[in-house]
Amino acid sequence: MFGDLFEEDYSSVSNNQYGKGKKLKTKALEPPAPREFTNLCGIRNQGGTCYLNSLLQTLHFTPEFREALFSLGPEELGSFEDKDKPDAKVRIIPLQLQRLFAQLLLLDQEAASTTDLTDSFGWTSNEEMRQHDVQELNRILFSALETSLVGTSGHDLISRLYHGTIVNQIVCKECNNVSEKQEDFLDLTVAVKNVSGLEDALWNMYVEEEFFDYDNLYHCGTCDRLVKAAKCERYKETSCYTFPLRINLKPFCEQSEVDDLEYIYDLFSVIIHKGGCYGGHYHVYIKDVDHLGNWQFQEEKSKPDVNLKNLQNEEEIDDPLVILRAILLQEENNLIPVDQLGQKLLKKIGLSWNKKYRKQHGPLRKFLQLHSQIFLLSSDESTVSLLKNHSFQAEPDFQRNDQKIFKTCTSEAPGLNDSTCCPHWFDINDSKVQPIKEEDIKQQFQGKESAYMLFYRKSQLQRPPEARANPRYMVPCHLLNEMDAANIELQTKRAECDSANNDFELHLHLGPQYHFFNGALHPVVSQTESMWDLIFDKRKTLGDLRQSIFQLLEFWEGDMVLSVAKLVPAGLHLYQTLDGDELTLCETEIADGEDIFVWNGVEVGGIQIQTGIDCEPLVLNVLHLETSRQGENCQQIVEAPHVFPSNAEVGTLFTALAMPVGVLLTSSAESAGEERWAAVPKEDMKKTFRELGLRNGSSILIQDSKNDNSLLPKQGKQSPSVNEMDWLQVKNLCQLESEEKQVKISATVNTVVLDIRIKAIKEFKLMKELAENSCLRPIDRNGKLLCPVPDSYTLKEAELKMGSSLGLCLGKAPTSSQLFLFFAMGSNVQPGTEMEIIVEETTSVRDCLKIMLEKSGLPGDTWHLRKMDWCFEAGEPLYEEDATLKELMICSGDTLLVIEGKLPPPGFLKVHIWWYQPRGPSEHWKSHQDRTNCMPSQDRVWRAASTQGAPGNVPVEVSLLYLGDVEISEDASLVDLKSQAMTLPLFPEFAAPSPAFLRAWMVENRRPGRLLRSDRQPLKEYKLGRRNEICLEPLRKEENLGPQDMLLRTQMRIPGTRAYVPAMDLVWDTARGWTAGSLRQRVADFYSLPVEKTEIAKYFPEKFEWLPISSWNQQITKRKKKKKQDNLQGAPYYLKDGDTIGIKNLLVDDDDDFSTIRDDAGKEKQKQLALGKKKSQEALRAHSSDMFTSAGMPARPRGPEASLSIHVGSFR
Repeated sequence: MFGDLFEEDYSSVSNNQYGKGKKLKTKALEPPAPREFTNLCGIRNQGGTCYLNSLLQTLHFTPEFREALFSLGPEELGSFEDKDKPDAKVRIIPLQLQRLFAQLLLLDQEAASTTDLTDSFGWTSNEEMRQHDVQELNRILFSALETSLVGTSGHDLISRLYHGTIVNQIVCKECNNVSEKQEDFLDLTVAVKNVSGLEDALWNMYVEEEFFDYDNLYHCGTCDRLVKAAKCERYKETSCYTFPLRINLKPFCEQSEVDDLEYIYDLFSVIIHKGGCYGGHYHVYIKDVDHLGNWQFQEEKSKPDVNLKNLQNEEEIDDPLVILRAILLQEENNLIPVDQLGQKLLKKIGLSWNKKYRKQHGPLRKFLQLHSQIFLLSSDESTVSLLKNHSFQAEPDFQRNDQKIFKTCTSEAPGLNDSTCCPHWFDINDSKVQPIKEEDIKQQFQGKESAYMLFYRKSQLQRPPEARANPRYMVPCHLLNEMDAANIELQTKRAECDSANNDFELHLHLGPQYHFFNGALHPVVSQTESMWDLIFDKRKTLGDLRQSIFQLLEFWEGDMVLSVAKLVPAGLHLYQTLDGDELTLCETEIADGEDIFVWNGVEVGGIQIQTGIDCEPLVLNVLHLETSRQGENCQQIVEAPHVFPSNAEVGTLFTALAMPVGVLLTSSAESAGEERWAAVPKEDMKKTFRELGLRNGSSILIQDSKNDNSLLPKQGKQSPSVNEMDWLQVKNLCQLESEEKQVKISATVNTVVLDIRIKAIKEFKLMKELAENSCLRPIDRNGKLLCPVPDSYTLKEAELKMGSSLGLCLGKAPTSSQLFLFFAMGSNVQPGTEMEIIVEETTSVRDCLKIMLEKSGLPGDTWHLRKMDWCFEAGEPLYEEDATLKELMICSGDTLLVIEGKLPPPGFLKVHIWWYQPRGPSEHWKSHQDRTNCMPSQDRVWRAASTQGAPGNVPVEVSLLYLGDVEISEDASLVDLKSQAMTLPLFPEFAAPSPAFLRAWMVENRRPGRLLRSDRQPLKEYKLGRRNEICLEPLRKEENLGPQDMLLRTQMRIPGTRAYVPAMDLVWDTARGWTAGSLRQRVADFYSLPVEKTEIAKYFPEKFEWLPISSWNQQITKRKKKKKQDNLQGAPYYLKDGDTIGIKNLLVDDDDDFSTIRDDAGKEKQKQLALGKKKSQEALRAHSSDMFTSAGMPARPRGPEASLSIHVGSFR
């Protein structure tokens, strides 16, 4: 997976002498891949949007939803062209859904993108990388659609398709009075614990009567006393959330004269979740009602026994077709990565492909290509699968009954109900779409990967014949034209890309321009004259290539031999001679950018050349005692590189160096970083350098056998289970004296809250008048009082668990038309500082803000309201000040934050501007900072703790100075923002002649984060998010960073010390790749150092650690295609703009350590903080355990949750 971590990437070492030609060939951006054999389109995952993709596919495959959405034209929704007009009301979300559904139906691509849709949701890049609950998304998306479609013919789209009503009835057994309560719902959540089947769960929840008697009496309003009663619960006019493929809902619905067939529902979508409560992955099983896809799969007539132990004779094992096919038949979908195929082959027969088959059949990939009638290689040749319609003639007896056929089930007659034909089910997993059988659904009803959300349609819903297998059905004309034009453009791009992808760039090294020196080939004059670049079509043959070279080299005489060459540390080495003029370049496994040596096949410059990996030259570091002029050995050790063929005997080293035979010692690096030396036994002197395990860069120490002095330096207790509880704890918070401070009230889940309150008042022996002016409020684990619970609720309806704590408080609970709200001042809310109000749900945002300001005693009108999100942070502002709280879906118990500052107008941003000086403060900066710190109320300066321990002379803390706020249009560019920031009152104190001398960063976690690099890009394209904070950094000269440029802070280590010189900015062009070798080459050029003597490391300030960036990680192997190089953007480096890179010159500093004294102090401080935090957590757990033992409620830590929201404009 990681390659050889200790193997050097020599491309950077040899680039000084052997460049790769005169130009850089960049690969054009490929168009999206066409649809696969299912003819259905997936959706690309943006990082954490699998839950969104599963729900969108379900809605797309719901014909009634899709066609109702398509029926809304531009006259109702508006158009994209008008979305930036100030007075136009363009309903972006339904428009983007229409376009996405049209792409899923008609655009010939493997997967569609949801970027435009999530942009219309108002999501930032952080929200696109974070996974949420799909049921939560379903409710929020439906709510957003309802809001977006207000005033259109689709205003009731959601309620018409998904709305249902639950009916709760309580019947008094004495007077037969019926108390009825109805609740609306869009989906049902069904509990399955301790229930054998989900039909039983539905029966228990919605049909069986629950009796109130004995200690659980019901307070009847007619009898005006506690009586025995029965409660039943039903729902009507809806679908069901259950497991069966077909379900009859009549037993669960109110009885009517409707035909029984109207209660039959068929399952058509199963959203599946794999993982735990706080993460995992979603995909979806979907029934293709309209048969839009090609439902085709492999159906096995008999399951073959493909165990290779059944191969009885040697001939079967010798046939690679039999072995490879048997391995693939054991894999899911008969598909496997090529690398794993070789590993499984080794595991099965005990020999690798190279040892068993390569000599006769060639490389594995070439063998798979030559048998394309059986094997199918992916476009990048990374995976291989069995062709689904191949015929294999030479198969053994044990496999002859293993004939697989394609079976395509088609409907018997168009327009028939799906129940009369084969149901077409597909597994849609983000971009991938695979057909499945109906019985496969049952496998997802249990285990870690199981059904999570199910969708049903009425069985009686008929589809018109013209909708069958017709993706253009009901799609509006403007979308049909848009998709047709997009398909034509895709076809054109694919044709251009196909032509471009078939061109190879070959580097021809001309033999007459080379000479053999120091164990390898080197140019006689220069790189330019000795090497030519040739662009050639890879579909042509090797003979065509040879003929083209003959035409280019008019002076060539004699035979022409083409050999594959590689650049190694010693120089240019020849490996394999290319034979077979009838083979195409693909079949010869020539890679793009391959080095080809053109020669006569015998000698270069009169010297016979050995070829192949066996004689590959190795560069070894040889250490020995320096010899004086008198021939005596000095005590000074000399180290020098020498080149030896890897197939030469180790003993020839003494002859080559003209030194007396002595003792040889080789070194190996241990994990601890120490160098261990081991003596080479005399019997191993006949072994080759390769057999001894030596490689490029290995060290060999020669010691005189007569000298005895060594040249080497001296070197649980399980917590008891909690019993079931049947009581609640009520505390007296009425500020009235009583004998008891808290009491326990017996209850069940069906006990009414009013009964508990009356019992508590009696137990406390308080005044009876308190019954009319008190309420019960839940107390959370932190001791906070929550929203009052209505008296009419049962404990189950109020979602109160047994053993919970309640507070008996003065004041009535809010009525059904009132809201109980918490509010606090500012965004940094401390526990216990919230205030409370009760307002009517029809109160406007403006009036609610006035009430809050009056209660808190705050003057002025420069305030606005924000809703606190699930992360207990300030969420989106409530922009619509005239809207009612009910319209904005504000609920009882919500917390609103009163934030200082008026909201910017729609389409504008309010950006907080900071000044950032990374290289240490000047005297002017210090004095200004001191003046600012004298005004703590302004809070102008804060420091980034995450940058503590910065190396060398970089200040321990990075300071940011607050300059002020800028109100600017979303359509303004970054340079406009810089110009406006320069007009702030505090800005003239800093020298910046123009916006071009300012570098802009987003502020993340109170320190510079993402670099904003394009001055002309509109601000809205940066997705700045809710908190628009930008810091500006001064520059000494103008800069224009391109999209491929990476900005790094580089520091040279001072030799002999544990310190660094001040940082310098380095711009690294990553167009050549994000490899370690490319970065090291750039650093070496920047500091004018030899690249092989340059060592670099990335600094992680939060850990006070340096991680060396090694480019010695690519193995040079015979005839192996170019390996995908490590990407420094990924693990473990995660390189980004602004990172600190430490640099060491190995010529003067060969110490492996990059750390500083400050790093040691920082690690020690972190260790002490972690120890103190651990003790605090243990004390807190002990305190929590004591606190909850009496209540029987053990505290359970839970990670913070992130809220999900979709931002919708006002269309009222």
